[in-house]
Amino acid sequence: MTTSDSLLQRVLLIVIVLPFSAYAQQDSFKAVNIDSSKVQIKTSDPANSTATCTVSDEPILVVGDDEEDEHQIFSSVRGAGRLSDGSIVVSDRRSAEIRIFDETGQHLRTMGRGGRGPGEFQNPFLLWVTKGDTIWVGDYRPWRYNLFTADGEFVRQLGLEPAYVNPSTPGGGVLDNGYSVNTILRRVGGSDFMVADTLIVEVHDPMGRLDGSLARMHVPPYGTLSEGSNFILRPLFSSRGTVDARGSTIALAHGSKPEVRILDSDFNLKTIIRWIDPPRKVTGGDIRAWREDYRNARRSSSWNEMDDDMVSQDRPIVDFFPVLSWVEIGLDGRVWVRQYDRPREDRGWLAFNRDGEFVCHMATLPGPLEEFGDDYVLLLGESESGAETVQLHRLSGPL
Repeated sequence: MTTSDSLLQRVLLIVIVLPFSAYAQQDSFKAVNIDSSKVQIKTSDPANSTATCTVSDEPILVVGDDEEDEHQIFSSVRGAGRLSDGSIVVSDRRSAEIRIFDETGQHLRTMGRGGRGPGEFQNPFLLWVTKGDTIWVGDYRPWRYNLFTADGEFVRQLGLEPAYVNPSTPGGGVLDNGYSVNTILRRVGGSDFMVADTLIVEVHDPMGRLDGSLARMHVPPYGTLSEGSNFILRPLFSSRGTVDARGSTIALAHGSKPEVRILDSDFNLKTIIRWIDPPRKVTGGDIRAWREDYRNARRSSSWNEMDDDMVSQDRPIVDFFPVLSWVEIGLDGRVWVRQYDRPREDRGWLAFNRDGEFVCHMATLPGPLEEFGDDYVLLLGESESGAETVQLHRLSGPL
């Protein structure tokens, strides 16, 4: 259904001009002009649906398991994507190389090297494939992009104006029209868990120039538990903002709400996706389970003061669990929401189509996610010897 004018104005305020104090000192702040005149609000109840999407147990392609091929030895995969011909492109951290493998896993070509010049990397981080198989690879510090063709030709290097010192996290991405969506954390609080910070979502044009701010999101305040400590942490089970941009779609969400806002590449607010998910209160049992699991996951020989703070009775704890952990845009425009797990719970994923309608439930993936396609997922995995691999799994459903 189409919202009323009064609700449209309220939506615009939520997305654009939330009055966080982080902007009190930013005289140059400029909001992107978002058209919300045709926004649709779609609400669903996934609990009443049995529709399920599945991922194959075994990969249909693995890159990185041939230890006799030096090109398949990765130090640390920092990004992966699939090209239109089925080839896989992988960013490797230590070698500062971008490697392309054909649809059988054979190495085709390598781009990039260590350095600060055009086409070189200090610390490659994240990767996107845009329309026409243009490969965007992030690098820092400062945060910038190197662009390559699928044939291995260097296109250009793109820095942001004004510069970002750190990578764009959490979330962001590159659209097919060459605009990039980047996030920056503005810290204004002290170290006493009292003043919230702000996550700013910014849009940069194809030349890297700041076009404006797309959204501002609440970040729970951080603090330290002992005087003189250099280890900062946030309250246990805190919610955070999450952003993804791919193709012609931008998704904005915050872990505290069962809601995702969808914008197109012209920054029109197209859809607000909402679903029914009753609040889940944090209990004493949840807290004990989290602390037990944390201790069990850490080796006693490597335990340090940071770990003491993580499980400390003095660490603040929120009252309710987040609804979601993060959101991903698939290459086909579907919106994938990773639900937040309470300790020892596995809620998996929810999928919505580009119109905001619920599509399916999906179990937790068998490895860290790199990319959702229309009929595949690209994941990180390990070979039998423990080497890092990139794996292509078949995605099916809904059933």
